[in-house]
Amino acid sequence: MGLTVLLVDDHTMMRQGLRRGLEDEGVTVVGEAADGEIGFRMALELRPDVVLMDVSMPNVDGIEATRRLLKADARQCVVMLTMHMDRSVIDSALRAGASGYLIKDCSIAEVVEAIGLAANGDTVLSKNLASLMLDEAHNVEVNDDPLISPREEEVLQLVVDGLGTGEIAARLFISQKTVKNHLASIYDKLDARDRTQAVLTAVRMGIVRLK
Repeated sequence: MGLTVLLVDDHTMMRQGLRRGLEDEGVTVVGEAADGEIGFRMALELRPDVVLMDVSMPNVDGIEATRRLLKADARQCVVMLTMHMDRSVIDSALRAGASGYLIKDCSIAEVVEAIGLAANGDTVLSKNLASLMLDEAHNVEVNDDPLISPREEEVLQLVVDGLGTGEIAARLFISQKTVKNHLASIYDKLDARDRTQAVLTAVRMGIVRLK
């Protein structure tokens, strides 16, 4: 069975275009909502694999809707799909629990790929954010001592590249438990709650790169 998605966006044409594009690629759109409050209720009822959520919407915005949804059901998966590239908005969305952040000028193929990655528990960041993050990385003070070890950096780069725990273990010829131990150490050193926050921080610091 293919992936299921709920579309939450206040622009009717955007939802219609997304629905057509996603369904052409074999993704099932189980519902549409025009604001965050309705999207929140529909997500709890329909339990899609991924909720594609806009940020700026009437009544309840996408960030607050995401916060409420993940508090009500931590198993829900939300990917923000928005025009906002402001770092504070990105940080707020990820802190609210979003599994990823896409910019609306991405292609349907990129959205489909992101849905698949997010549904598998991987981090999703729009390729269009790469230049923004890299620009910020130039302003970060460089320390002579690396914050994370070379092996941890290698693991984190593979996370950025979209590999899951099992794939990273196979690529590096180590056990999945060792990968999880490296990730736990990375989270601690970067003061990150999860993969998405760790990736965002590491890209901003220039430790890893988005392709």
